[in-house]
Amino acid sequence: MENTESQKPYKLASREYKKENTIVEIPNNRGQVIRVGGSRIVTIAGPCAVESREQMLEVAAAVAASGAVMLRGGAYKPRTSPYSFQGLGEEGLKYLKEAGDKYGLPVVTEIVDSSLIPIMEKYVDVYQIGARNMQNFELLKKVGMLGKPVILKRGLSATIEDFLMAAEYLLASGTEKVILCERGIRTFEKATRNTLDLSAIPVLRGLTHLPIIVDPSHAVGIRDKIPPMGLASVAGGADGIIVEVHCHPEKALSDGPQALYPQQFDKLMHDIEALAPVLGKSIAHIRLQPYALSKEKADKTNEKKADSILCAYSGNRGAYAEQAIARYFDSEDITEL
Repeated sequence: MENTESQKPYKLASREYKKENTIVEIPNNRGQVIRVGGSRIVTIAGPCAVESREQMLEVAAAVAASGAVMLRGGAYKPRTSPYSFQGLGEEGLKYLKEAGDKYGLPVVTEIVDSSLIPIMEKYVDVYQIGARNMQNFELLKKVGMLGKPVILKRGLSATIEDFLMAAEYLLASGTEKVILCERGIRTFEKATRNTLDLSAIPVLRGLTHLPIIVDPSHAVGIRDKIPPMGLASVAGGADGIIVEVHCHPEKALSDGPQALYPQQFDKLMHDIEALAPVLGKSIAHIRLQPYALSKEKADKTNEKKADSILCAYSGNRGAYAEQAIARYFDSEDITEL
């Protein structure tokens, strides 16, 4: 199954090392597992920066209602200008985690320095390595040693090989849960913030087993251009997207012009829902409430773990009813009657 004799410089990340796609599993607080890299399209959404408790609760409610499965938000902000808003630090992490837990959304946030690991560990479900830190190799080593899921963003001027070599640092340091994120590269074109390299999706797919998501927000930087590029990313084979959403982007302290209004995000999610079946995929969903089987039911099935879902349907195996269950719930979580 695995070949340790890969000829690529990025050995652990290569297709030669592992033929089948890696699926990164991220549990939430409702006994559910979000899987990035499988047959479902995942959406991560939230503001660029955590600004207040009220802001995070409001935006978390909005993106959860539209179908996001993870909540993003920056507590420590690496800004081009030292005079720009730098984030709320640990206070922001608390607001992010509270909002995520309320709606069953694992939280994604950027780590800018390894010295912050002791503070961030109790709040963060998925670490994000930003474009500016893609080749901060000491940070990659320290984050990789945590064994937690990591979203690695492509650097502004990084080649595909540079990108995969950075992922190799994470993998070689101890984590197997690496998600690649294409977020646009710097070119001579100034019509958009960056140039979204959609061709990177199929190129990466042929070179690596790691899941691939796209950040159209940072790629184009223009609110009304983000939904079509989000759809294009999914059509191009991405396993998911990460987008910025703000309930009042005109008042945002960071990247307001590229943040979607909740209504725009909701429309984008409906469009992805329509597109997904054409690609042979479906949308990942968060269950509305925590779920656990009773002891009696768990003992009865005796085949699945106690937090699986017991489903009954009419008809034979392969019927549309069974397919509907498989589309809504992850098949790994289902015990059939």
